[in-house]
Amino acid sequence: MTNSVRFGIEAENKFGQKKILMSDVVVSRNRSLFFGRKWNIVDIITIIWVLFVHFLTIFAPFTFTWGAFWAAFLGYVCCGMFGLTLSYHRNLAHRSLKLPKWLEYTFAYFGVQAAQRDPIFWVSIHRTHHQYVESDKDPHSPTYGFWFSHIGWLFDSGFIVEKYKERKNVEDLKSQPFYRFIRRTYLYHILAFAALIYGFGGFPYLVWVVGVRITVSYHLTFLVNSACHIWGSRVWNTNDLSKNNLWVALFTFGEGWHNNHHAFEYSARFGLEWWEIDLCWWFILFLEAIGLATNVKLPTAGHKLKKSFASSSKFK
Repeated sequence: MTNSVRFGIEAENKFGQKKILMSDVVVSRNRSLFFGRKWNIVDIITIIWVLFVHFLTIFAPFTFTWGAFWAAFLGYVCCGMFGLTLSYHRNLAHRSLKLPKWLEYTFAYFGVQAAQRDPIFWVSIHRTHHQYVESDKDPHSPTYGFWFSHIGWLFDSGFIVEKYKERKNVEDLKSQPFYRFIRRTYLYHILAFAALIYGFGGFPYLVWVVGVRITVSYHLTFLVNSACHIWGSRVWNTNDLSKNNLWVALFTFGEGWHNNHHAFEYSARFGLEWWEIDLCWWFILFLEAIGLATNVKLPTAGHKLKKSFASSSKFK
């Protein structure tokens, strides 16, 4: 029995299969979250950092100021929407649009300050996820359990190396000196920003801008990997567990329209219906209107028909 089962997210049905609560997702693979596996220095540094930002968050009620709160909120928007959603995900991982290099690098640097690793690592993991989705090579499939897909995989770099050794799917980023530099110096950027925030606003700003912002950003981002492959609705015929989840979409600038994304991973727009709120898409439209975003990709009517459940019965 995995650690995630002991957390109560999963339970056995009458046939003895472990299923994630209130879903039809079966935990068919086993990977221990913490015990019975090797820990390397990267895993240890990662878990210390994650525990540190969570620990800082404990002090949030005692250090609250409106200045610190709004600074954290601004940081969440800049790093979450501009950095992770627009840059890391839609621009770099899927090449859904093209930006001038100065703007591409600016948004990518915002992504660095989200503290979810450097662009080369993040994009490689995400492209691997799409290539091997829900298979035993998927870095964070819920078929290994909710908690593993949500956060446990972060502390298991050996799993990534074991499942995908070559990691040659980011040559486009490796060819650029900027991204190689960020990869070599990644940790220094995070620590320098934390020091700058502490120097500017003291402990309250460190708690809110570093602790609260990053902790909230972590779990909301990780819900795309976990919850959006477990709970929600399926609109498109994809060979995976991806779901559209309104609640995740509302807090992640549109990332929660995950079934849409897996159906049309090249699309710059995730919320394909008018009522599917996608703040990042609206910002991309603004960039396109002022000439800063070009080659913005969208699914055609033919692509939508091909992915619709009505077009084929072979997956029914």
